[in-house]
Amino acid sequence: MKLSFSPASPFARKVRIAAIELGLIDRIEFIPAAVVPGQANDDYMRDVNPLKKLPALILDNGEVIIDSFVIAEYLDDLAGGGKLIPAAGPERWRVRSDHALLQGMLDSMLLCRYEKLLRPKELFWQSWYDDHWSRAWTGMARFEQNDKVLNGQLDLAQITLVCVLGYADFRFPDCGWRKAYPKLDAFNQKMLERPSVKVSVPPPA
Repeated sequence: MKLSFSPASPFARKVRIAAIELGLIDRIEFIPAAVVPGQANDDYMRDVNPLKKLPALILDNGEVIIDSFVIAEYLDDLAGGGKLIPAAGPERWRVRSDHALLQGMLDSMLLCRYEKLLRPKELFWQSWYDDHWSRAWTGMARFEQNDKVLNGQLDLAQITLVCVLGYADFRFPDCGWRKAYPKLDAFNQKMLERPSVKVSVPPPA
């Protein structure tokens, strides 16, 4: 299997952590890919993912699996199922719902990053930026009170939360999330003790 990725992508980081935790990392070849908005990558769009998003998992038979959740679900199934995403029952839907919220928070944070980095300054849309940042920030407040994620058994929601916090450190280092959310800070420090989380921290910007 091959995984198109960027070390800076929180979505690709999620899959890397999942692959390590599931014991599948040695079966994956990592292929760097660039998917910057406004910069052409016709080969990637044609051959891998027309949406020009990371990551994508290219199977040995040439088929491509896209979306970080779907890839993590595939890897979980490959490892026997029910390890990071519960196979059935209320916990399955809790993990999937928590993950959907966290995924949306990452989407909003990425849009904030692009607005500041790529939008011409004279076209910067402050209220749009503030709205998306508020979604991520309010989501953090929700997880500050979510004991099942903060203190439960390792699952994909926990992995995605640590990717949210890592991306905040990486791209928004002065946002103050640690002071605002001490339970998230404690959770993040605990998660960083896991080799899978520590080794996948994005490189300095």
